[in-house]
Amino acid sequence: MEELDGEPTVTLIPGVNSKKKQMCFDWGPGEMLVCETSFNKNEKSETEPGCPFIYIIRKDIDVYSQILRKLFNESHGIFVGLQRIEEELTGKSRKAQLVRVSKNYRSVIRACMEEMHQVAIAAKDPASGRQFSSQVSILSAMELIWNLCEILFIEVAPAGPLLLHLLDWVRLHVCEVDSLLADVLGSENPSKHESFWNLVTILVLQGRLDEARQMLSKEADANPSSAGMCRILGDLMRTMPVLSPGNTQTLTELELKWQHWHEECERHLQDSTFAASPHLESLCKILLGDEAALLEQKELLNNWYHFLVTRLLYSHPTVKPIDLHLYAQSSLDLFLGGENSPEPLDNILLAAFEFDIHQVIKECSIALSNWWFVAHLTDLLDHCKLLQSHNLYFGSNMREFLLLEYASGLFAHHSLWQLGVDYFDYCPELGRVSLELHIERIPLSTEQKALKVLRICEQRQMTEQGKYREFHRFYGEKRLADAASLLLSLMTSQIAPRSFWVVFSAEQTYELMRCLEDFASRRPVWREPGVQRLQEDVENTKLEMLRLALARNLGRAIIKEGSLEGS
Repeated sequence: MEELDGEPTVTLIPGVNSKKKQMCFDWGPGEMLVCETSFNKNEKSETEPGCPFIYIIRKDIDVYSQILRKLFNESHGIFVGLQRIEEELTGKSRKAQLVRVSKNYRSVIRACMEEMHQVAIAAKDPASGRQFSSQVSILSAMELIWNLCEILFIEVAPAGPLLLHLLDWVRLHVCEVDSLLADVLGSENPSKHESFWNLVTILVLQGRLDEARQMLSKEADANPSSAGMCRILGDLMRTMPVLSPGNTQTLTELELKWQHWHEECERHLQDSTFAASPHLESLCKILLGDEAALLEQKELLNNWYHFLVTRLLYSHPTVKPIDLHLYAQSSLDLFLGGENSPEPLDNILLAAFEFDIHQVIKECSIALSNWWFVAHLTDLLDHCKLLQSHNLYFGSNMREFLLLEYASGLFAHHSLWQLGVDYFDYCPELGRVSLELHIERIPLSTEQKALKVLRICEQRQMTEQGKYREFHRFYGEKRLADAASLLLSLMTSQIAPRSFWVVFSAEQTYELMRCLEDFASRRPVWREPGVQRLQEDVENTKLEMLRLALARNLGRAIIKEGSLEGS
């Protein structure tokens, strides 16, 4: 049985009491108009509503963010490039190219995140600062999820290299340690710094054992009584078997060496080698992967997935991808300890560790505020041949559905709609019809914008729209009779969208009205009854419709031009 989604979030409209008053609304392509009516549910209708405002509720408000617009613009080029090189991708080069594309997407996310962080710091009022900081957190979560999906689904790292990738993943997203390291090393006496042992512990938790050894050497120099213990623990860190890139040893050899090393760590702990120093003893327990010792460092670990990777590093360094979900679930349970419920991010990461791609996409669609992330990630995973079997019930696959949703959101913006055109182009099933529906709704406020839209239509052989461009050509060549005739055909057949009319100035409208009357005066007069008489009535009706439309356009043009002159 299909799992049901939870209840949608409720959007509260200020000043409106929906329990007493009835609401009315009207849907648009990317937004909804909502207002309160004068109708009272329980009592007599009042003469006027209590909340005399009309609210616009947008579903894709992120397109109006200046910084996120850079995300949309930059990723558009990556997306189009991926579609164009699809035919060239084969064998090993295919995987390398797809990984490169994935990293390019992540670099764009990180660049936007860094810029948003700077804006948050510079914000003058607290409310704006909190808003920008919230966006930083969202972008950070997006990059965290994408990076994990890249490791598991695109790199498809096997046992051994898998842990190295996961270590890099954690180090990239728990970056406070670098500023702490600089702070401690910059002090007069690093080993006496209040955060010295926290720093050493974090370095060990992240598997940065060379740096941890360097810090222990500073403790040995400053405190001769602990020099011997520091040297022994440093040797244990130095000799820990690790499968490094380019290393030719097999997993079996690595496991055998690791087992001997683990036994040596255990022997030192049993012999109370570090009993005189609680800090060093705690570090030795961490090297042994002791769960209790790791959980004591919750504050330094920050989150359950850091705990997971550290636990794997010191207990199961050759973990297989198929077993990841077992360790992920138990790590989450141990870290939360039944005190807190998993957050949406936790559920998304768990689904990734379970290799449940469709659940990752579903959870992200619910949790994130726009379609950018799921549309681009799904497209990339589809190029990895991971979504071929997942079709939806309503005539499209998951990739195309999400791209259509994302492109529709772009069309709500006054300039980003141009990016949406390419996304529709690469949706083979429903892309063209969606483009035709959306492009007719673009408000053509200027001649330049109208010509841009028409050029797009011409390039895609949209013949009904291409006809409107032919009208402009006739008009430009002063073939006004032909222009009027074609315009009559366009308007009365409802081929030209109503929004196309706003491009005519008052002067242009006067010329068209004159041409129309000239055209009408040259029409033949039917003298015989029957079918020909009926055809004449139809033509007369069309002419009247066009006269009325031109008159209305003239009124709008005069008002618009008068207001521009007044300003």
